[in-house]
Amino acid sequence: MSENPLVPFDTIPQLFNRLVDYHQGKDQTVLRYVDKDSKEWVDIKWPEFRDRARAMAGYLYAQGVRPGDRVAILSENRPEWAYADMATQLLGAVNVSLYTTLPPKEVSYIIHDSGASVFVTSTRIQLRKALQIFDACPELRKIVSMVEVPEDEENTDHVDLFDDAMATGFELYEEFEDAIRANEKAVTPDDLAVLIYTSGTTGNPKGVMLTHANLCENLKASLKRLRLREGGRHLSFLPLCHSFERLGGYLGTLASGMTISYARSIDTVTSDILDVKPTVLLSVPRLYEKIYNAVSKSVEEAGGAKKKIFEWAQRVGFRYNLKKARGERINPVLAAQYKLAFKLVFAKLHEKLGGQIEFGVSGGAALPKSIGEFFFSAGIPIVEGYGLTETAPVLSISPFNDPRYGKVGHIIPGVTVAIQNPDTNEILGQLKGDDYPSSLTTEPGEIIAKGPNIMKGYWNNPEATKEAIDPDGWYHTGDVGRFDDGFLMITDRIKHMIVSAGGKNIYPGPIEEGFKHEPWIDQIMVIGEAREFLTALVVPDEDIIRSYAKEQGLSASKLADILDTDEVQRVFQQLFRSYSRQAAAHEKIRDFRLVLEPFSIENGMMTPTMKLKRRVIETQYAERIEEMYAGVI
Repeated sequence: MSENPLVPFDTIPQLFNRLVDYHQGKDQTVLRYVDKDSKEWVDIKWPEFRDRARAMAGYLYAQGVRPGDRVAILSENRPEWAYADMATQLLGAVNVSLYTTLPPKEVSYIIHDSGASVFVTSTRIQLRKALQIFDACPELRKIVSMVEVPEDEENTDHVDLFDDAMATGFELYEEFEDAIRANEKAVTPDDLAVLIYTSGTTGNPKGVMLTHANLCENLKASLKRLRLREGGRHLSFLPLCHSFERLGGYLGTLASGMTISYARSIDTVTSDILDVKPTVLLSVPRLYEKIYNAVSKSVEEAGGAKKKIFEWAQRVGFRYNLKKARGERINPVLAAQYKLAFKLVFAKLHEKLGGQIEFGVSGGAALPKSIGEFFFSAGIPIVEGYGLTETAPVLSISPFNDPRYGKVGHIIPGVTVAIQNPDTNEILGQLKGDDYPSSLTTEPGEIIAKGPNIMKGYWNNPEATKEAIDPDGWYHTGDVGRFDDGFLMITDRIKHMIVSAGGKNIYPGPIEEGFKHEPWIDQIMVIGEAREFLTALVVPDEDIIRSYAKEQGLSASKLADILDTDEVQRVFQQLFRSYSRQAAAHEKIRDFRLVLEPFSIENGMMTPTMKLKRRVIETQYAERIEEMYAGVI
């Protein structure tokens, strides 16, 4: 196996140029995408990637982009994103990437706040946003569009087509090559590389300043814990403006010599997986949950012998793969049992994931323990990671040889994480990435961190920076957690904590996570701030509900009417009753309401990183919430 990463580097231009040299004459595919016309996959080799990134660098240099200037990108995952990003890095400029789901108002805020001078957009929808906000952003000089400008648009002199920019860029790079190469060499680890605007659940987003050192040191430390390998394949579908995909699915895969295939869209991921046959799957928990729930539903419907075989296969698979992970001897009987379990149960899962998956990575939110254990039993270990945009992003990664689902692993090399009592500021315990093996166990508190991956601060926001990073250099994550036998565990966000009318502190996150494996529930939000008891708003899984209604012969056809039937209400009553029997008195859910509209980015109830905007949801459903507490004194 090759060294990981393949080349030494301290800045992104160094990484790119040394990878170009490393792949000289190797005919290695680096990027793949589906051509819109032929519908066929197109391979991009390293020389083409090099030439296109340099051509875009030539164009941007001719537009006046210099070290420290900001170049914004509003695009789905595609090769053009990589060309624009790498060109920006080669110039010593700063990438400002935006979520494609953002409305024009938020796009305008980010472009204006960052002072971006060039704005690269993808589809006609994204171009229209750029045209709409252009006059409100005085430092914005040029829009570069990957699509033709609609004929009905006026005043488009400031728009260049991406293909035209690329065509002229080849010649411009030759003209300005000496100056551009000088910029590349002048980039230092302390220079700003990217601005990532975090979509807070309240207020305007904050621009997280990440340097080359933040990204590069975090990448090198993370690769010591991950088994990314040269020749491996990655399907890129998480937004590249998210720090998780940027580090793992872009820089990490490039540095490891893997091929990146861009999914056609989020809706085509399951079919794209069959085409790409990825060796590693980087995802948020939602994809794993959907796969698990589909399998669980199939097993529950079959019942009888099939259900017993499934449960037996999980037990056998867990024992077998745990021994395998720990390097322990596997006796012939267990090996034979697993071979049969794989054939009867797990083979289909591997086929749906392309047949060559080696492991998965889950980040962005907590992975329910039952789901992690299911995939592990099937021979697909899911490595959990934890971190934030402000930590570039990785703080911890779970070890392959000691999987403990429900925990987020060991601290990575070079990083220190501590648990601090939020009331007294006492450090309850801390671990460095180089301290393992460790059996440290602490009480819960706020997770704080130090290391070369901690952001430089928030752009144009010294007050917020001061709040986040204390005088001793600790970054305060706002997450509650603890160490358990050396493993980091996450409880919830401090600001999400519910204080009941009786003074009990309740974290809704673990309660909500516990319901994610229920096939009936698509989304859930627990409520109870200053209330006598907890309640919940539930978005049911429409497919499951309609299937149940058909089985029961319910006459209602509209989803709203189906949800109001006694039969469906009884199902959810039983579900919450079952949970509450096991819960502490102050964590029992006493009432619920089923709501039709899913919480989404489009309706403003979720952030682009798929976090609930709790205040927005509570305002939207204020009347229904009050119904649940009617009559309570």
